[in-house]
Amino acid sequence: MSSAHLFAIGVMLAWLAGIRAYLTVFGVGLAGAMGWVDLPQALEPAQSPWVLGVSGALAAAEFFADKIPGVDSVWDLLQTLLRVPAGAFLAAATLSPDGHLGAGAMAAGAGIALASHVLKSGSRALLNTSPEPVSNWTASVSEDVAVVGGLALVFAHPWIALSLALVVSTLVALMLWWVWRKLFRRTPKPGTA
Repeated sequence: MSSAHLFAIGVMLAWLAGIRAYLTVFGVGLAGAMGWVDLPQALEPAQSPWVLGVSGALAAAEFFADKIPGVDSVWDLLQTLLRVPAGAFLAAATLSPDGHLGAGAMAAGAGIALASHVLKSGSRALLNTSPEPVSNWTASVSEDVAVVGGLALVFAHPWIALSLALVVSTLVALMLWWVWRKLFRRTPKPGTA
């Protein structure tokens, strides 16, 4: 794979980790263990049965925790401590030809994971204000599908996956900004224009 492809894959893995870190690690490890992709040296430990087992169990726990309104917000808050470092590691490990993680790649991966995590958490916090649970479940399942689909797409067509991630991130950011403005718009005082 070329350096450009590895760059796109690293950025995309960091973005996916900001949404579902356990599922992303599990998907990367599974893809390597099944021989679907040749993982870079620093990502090879993700193929370990222990890493696959633990990340798979945690991904299953997250699947259920994320479907309960309120619990998902607490989960997201706690996961901030994991998703950002996971994104940093995945990006740096993907870009490391010799197994040594670069500080610049780790910083970029952390920033990308934090950005996607903030967009995810912000949208979910707004959805949790809705009294019905269907929107929360729909958003959670959409995130699961996006991560699984993103993982499948990133190894086959990294630039398409990265382009889609950028479009989705921009649309979600614009939607959050618009909703924020509608909810917290200042109303003029009587007698002022």
